[in-house]
Amino acid sequence: MEEKAYTPDEVAQIFQISKHTVYELIKRGELQAFKIGNKMRIEHAELERYKENMKAPAKKPAEEQASPVYHHTAPIRLSGSHDFLVEHISKQVASALSLQIQPSYIGSLEGLMLLYRGQSDIAAIHLLDPTSQEYNLPFIHQLFIYESILVMRLAAREQGFIVAKGNPKGIQDFHDLTRKDVHFINRQKGAGTRFLLDSKLSSYGIDPSKIFGYGNEEWNHLSAASYISRGIVDVAFGIQSAAIQLGLDFIPVAKENFDLVFRFTEKNKQSLAELIRFLQSASFKNSLTNLEGYDVSDLGKIIYQTTTSEELIL
Repeated sequence: MEEKAYTPDEVAQIFQISKHTVYELIKRGELQAFKIGNKMRIEHAELERYKENMKAPAKKPAEEQASPVYHHTAPIRLSGSHDFLVEHISKQVASALSLQIQPSYIGSLEGLMLLYRGQSDIAAIHLLDPTSQEYNLPFIHQLFIYESILVMRLAAREQGFIVAKGNPKGIQDFHDLTRKDVHFINRQKGAGTRFLLDSKLSSYGIDPSKIFGYGNEEWNHLSAASYISRGIVDVAFGIQSAAIQLGLDFIPVAKENFDLVFRFTEKNKQSLAELIRFLQSASFKNSLTNLEGYDVSDLGKIIYQTTTSEELIL
């Protein structure tokens, strides 16, 4: 029996919010949807996942609270790329630190620009610089000159082709994307995955206009992968964990670095310092399970920081 899929109107009624808010959640990648023709649908399991993610952690009796209770006046604003580890972080810090993370999943480049403009506190990014073939730091060095910045490695992730079980179209490399019998679904401009894809296409001399579906964009990995699980398209370019979640096959292409960029201000410095120490703790690392498609051996490693930020996390 096929699982029920809801329209945005139905989701708005369930959550008692406006339809506009539902579309904003989808656009930001907080609520994952798929399209049938020009109609948007959200699966029941995705509604349950979203509701679970939004639940406030249960309060423990005072006698059970072994660690100090922190009082934060404002949530930490996180912008950038969607990732399942980032979702996990939000849940863990809400429970352990009573600190709320407010995510906006708008893609790596847009997330970094929000951080640059002072409209977020953390950016989650995986941006490949096509010239140096280095991840993230070239962009950070260009944008942040005088700010207090710290860059932490979250994970290395496998990027590649997401295809149907058994890979029925026999897709193996980027040239296969130009075949007339292959239908592709892309990620939006500014996404780190789009940066990597376009860099690979350029290096192989492949004209994107030859790829059927190159202009069709989705805002997160799971939404793009759902097109394959529904049999609407043949291939997407994305992370292995999205393929695993939907029971799809995966052909690895590249390993990328996914980092968190912290920008310290007078308002957020205490909360960010607590968060950084928590992410480097054994208790957080022990909470990570079922991480196929991720390499977290360098999780918590500081790969860049300004002199002013060094003093804040001691």
